[in-house]
Amino acid sequence: MNDFMNENELVTRAAGVVGFFTFLSRILGLARDILIAKFFGSGMSADAFFVAFRIPNLLRRLFAEGSFSVSFIPVFSEYLQNRSKEEAFLLARVVLTFLVLILTVIIILGIIFSPLIVRIIAPGFGGMGEKYALTVLLTRIMFPYIFLVSVFALFMGILNSLRHFAAPAMAPIFLNLSMIAALLFLSPYIRTPTVGLAIGVIVGGILQLALQIPFLMGKGLSFAPKWNLGHPALKKIGILMLPTIFGSAIYQINQLVGTLLASLLREGSVSYLYYADRLVQFPLGVFAIAISTAVLPSLSREAAEGDLVRLKGTLSHALRLTMFITIPAMVGLIILREPIIRLLFERGAFDSFTTIMTARALLYYSLGLWAFAALRVFVSAFYSLQDTKTPVKVAVVAMIVNIIFSVILMRTPLEHGGLALALSLASTLQLFMLIFLLRKRLGGIEGRVVVGSMLRSFISASFMGACIYFLTIKVLVGTLTGGIFTLALGILVIICAGLIIYFISAYFLGSKELSSLIKTFKVSRKNV
Repeated sequence: MNDFMNENELVTRAAGVVGFFTFLSRILGLARDILIAKFFGSGMSADAFFVAFRIPNLLRRLFAEGSFSVSFIPVFSEYLQNRSKEEAFLLARVVLTFLVLILTVIIILGIIFSPLIVRIIAPGFGGMGEKYALTVLLTRIMFPYIFLVSVFALFMGILNSLRHFAAPAMAPIFLNLSMIAALLFLSPYIRTPTVGLAIGVIVGGILQLALQIPFLMGKGLSFAPKWNLGHPALKKIGILMLPTIFGSAIYQINQLVGTLLASLLREGSVSYLYYADRLVQFPLGVFAIAISTAVLPSLSREAAEGDLVRLKGTLSHALRLTMFITIPAMVGLIILREPIIRLLFERGAFDSFTTIMTARALLYYSLGLWAFAALRVFVSAFYSLQDTKTPVKVAVVAMIVNIIFSVILMRTPLEHGGLALALSLASTLQLFMLIFLLRKRLGGIEGRVVVGSMLRSFISASFMGACIYFLTIKVLVGTLTGGIFTLALGILVIICAGLIIYFISAYFLGSKELSSLIKTFKVSRKNV
């Protein structure tokens, strides 16, 4: 029982560390985007950079940080648990050697065929001209980023499996800092400013990777190449990767379909959904992704031991923690959606009507925030069991449902809001399908405990929501005609008051997650 409690504390502490650095990274990412908008606006240079940067980012999402990490960690954890640290590190060297060789070939081919790749990704840029030539140049400069981020994904998997989360979570901060530094100190002084930003991406990728090396050496990992194409674990990782790559592709198709359908609606619908999604992704990235990242090594270790009782307990704890944080975030976004959008975006061409339309999308995205967050944890549970096929099959069903709902709801007065609601409904269905299948496989997932915790969180969040709604009417209405500082101060006061109300309500309802967070925060401050 004591070991079980320690495991939950370790997961919570790791999630706190990942969440803290992710929050810093998101703030710096916002500052980076503001600077890019200031220097390049929405003209030719900005278009060329975004398309060129999208190419390695697409490969990163398909192969590196997503599919590779979730396929490597369960196998590496199994070797750590059931064999020895030496054999696990030997496996890591074999994977690193194979990965470096494959990525080197991909980078060379990518640089050579960049003109063709740009024609495929951005056919509207044509096959010649200044915009096309700039995009090809930037693509060639930034293509090696996929090498850097893929090796980083391997290093992150090793460190996370060894319960070290700080360095991998900190790494994206250096990418954003490098891009900001390039914008401020390099781009203004070269003939083609976007080339300076592209160089900042590569330098940031190098810094991300370099940060991991001292910690890996401290754990005893050697970087000496080890060629063993017949290693059984290599094949196992490859088999696990295939479905996850397909799953990542499904996500990209979902995004593409949403953009395509939104383009059939009134002008601006694509932008309304984009800005709303950016706001939803903030709490999702800071909290849900942090918890799912922290819990995967623990679940993988317990699955390797065959200890399903502890696995179910760890899963239950991660879900309760996720809901404890996500539910009030969902309520807060719903109530404060217009003031937040007005504060962050309403200036220049982004007028009050755009704020209202974006708020409509944010409302319906926010309704599904709890499902988006819980999905991350449940998918991690399947990955820990080395089952990457089931989440993909369920994702295919959810994608079809999303398309059907989207086509139906976009024709209602909801318009683009219907597309956001369709995604929320499809994700909720996807979540319940995964719950059903995992319960069937594990023989239960401590459902009553999770539902009881969610109910307490919902009651606390509802009371918080009623209070901040009243405060919004009393405090923010008078600030809407004032300056940005006045509006920002009003929102900050309401958010702080809402958090205090939520935590007090959770305390009186006997929420165990609150005491867990407080205890972990005290320890994490020392560790961070």
